[in-house]
Amino acid sequence: MTFRVVFSPEAEDQLADLYHYIAGSASPGIAERYVNAIISYCETLETFPLRGAQRDDIRPGLRITNYKGRTVIAFAVDAQQVLIIGVFYGGQDYETALQDDLDDEN
Repeated sequence: MTFRVVFSPEAEDQLADLYHYIAGSASPGIAERYVNAIISYCETLETFPLRGAQRDDIRPGLRITNYKGRTVIAFAVDAQQVLIIGVFYGGQDYETALQDDLDDEN
């Protein structure tokens, strides 16, 4: 079975912010390659979505995986799709951000 990978608006914004951060400190080419590599990695979740660590302690159904040890990818899986909830780079406090997002929904 193949799952559809969908990026939340927040994850898309985080990828854009990451691009601008890397482009400003390195170069646009490096930023584009890195962000595209993260997107490609996320897209591999379509065939094996239940990887990473389950983090129900942060929010129900949350899974966490890493890209190259520097980027945390937060996602949830349902019967048909993988939702990329957030992309956190360089030690950002994803746990608090994801709990705050859940609190905002209630």
